[in-house]
Amino acid sequence: MPDLPAFTDALPGVRALAERGGGTLAVLSATSHGDDDIAVLRDAFLAAREDEWAEFNADCGKFDAEIDREVEKQKFTFGELEEEEQSLERLRRWQRDLLRRNISDSDAAAEARLRLDAVTAKLAEFSERVYAANLPGVDLR
Repeated sequence: MPDLPAFTDALPGVRALAERGGGTLAVLSATSHGDDDIAVLRDAFLAAREDEWAEFNADCGKFDAEIDREVEKQKFTFGELEEEEQSLERLRRWQRDLLRRNISDSDAAAEARLRLDAVTAKLAEFSERVYAANLPGVDLR
């Protein structure tokens, strides 16, 4: 992992978790023997981040489809809204975690910002429909 605060600041907590679980943690520093070594490690790290962003973006797509299914079924209940709000909060936490590990401005990270904004807006529309279905005649604006 890169020697960046996003990673190194977490080491004491990771060490404590490992020890509580009966494990150990070894932290080592590595030295390269040329620019090719650095490029290999950098490319592997960036590829792993791209995979994480792709998974995040796919989950945003699943969330989007879930809202569409609920609208199609006209399942405008407060329980469903709460469930979807929890799902959106999970996506927000996940994005924050990914951003802490992100060391470059990738297209996938930019796409993730747009996807999260889009599903946030979609949930807001769903929320309005839930309130309209359950509290008719109440103007919430």
